[in-house]
Order: sequence, then structure tokens, then C-alpha cells
Amino acid sequence: MSKNKQRMTPEDLDARLKFVVGCVLAAVLTITTIGVLYALVFVTQPIGAQAENDKMFFGVLSSVATFITGTLAGLMISTGRNKQSEDTEHPAGCSCETCSAGS
Repeated sequence: MSKNKQRMTPEDLDARLKFVVGCVLAAVLTITTIGVLYALVFVTQPIGAQAENDKMFFGVLSSVATFITGTLAGLMISTGRNKQSEDTEHPAGCSCETCSAGS
């Protein structure tokens, strides 16, 4: 490593952490979806009914998939809010309603 390497800012670290967490959750969601599809397509089921352990397996996997989807959505929403709060700063002489009301 080079001694001249600059340290990352807290915003950079936060962005990198959100990216890694998002990638891991997306990978888990993808693997879960592939597992459910495999179980539905390639595993032999009893005729006219579903095996009891398969029913429980699908219940657990659907709960995990719902949780991970919600977590990914929350992660993306929090990223959008951070960008939105930074964009609310207006330059001097701005004539928008927010800046005009404050004067």
C-alpha cells in the first residue's frame, strides 16, 4: 500500500457500506428465489397435494424473501433521502418559494 493514499470520507464509507450490504442482500434474495423455483420445478411432489415439509419450507423462504426485499427497499429509500437533503440547499439569490418565504 502507498503511504500517499487518502483516507475515505464518512460519506464515501457510508456509500461503500450500503453498496456491499445491498449486493449481499440481493445475492441472498436471488439464491432464495432460485431455490424456490428449483423446488417447485424439479422436486417430485405427491399427486394432488403438497408435502407438509415442502409447505413449511416455502413458508420460511417466502418470509426470508419478504424481509430481504423490504430491507433492500429501505436501504434504497435512505440513500434517496440523503441525496434529497443535500439538494435542498439553494444558492444565494434563489427566487423559489422556499427561499422567498424565509426572507
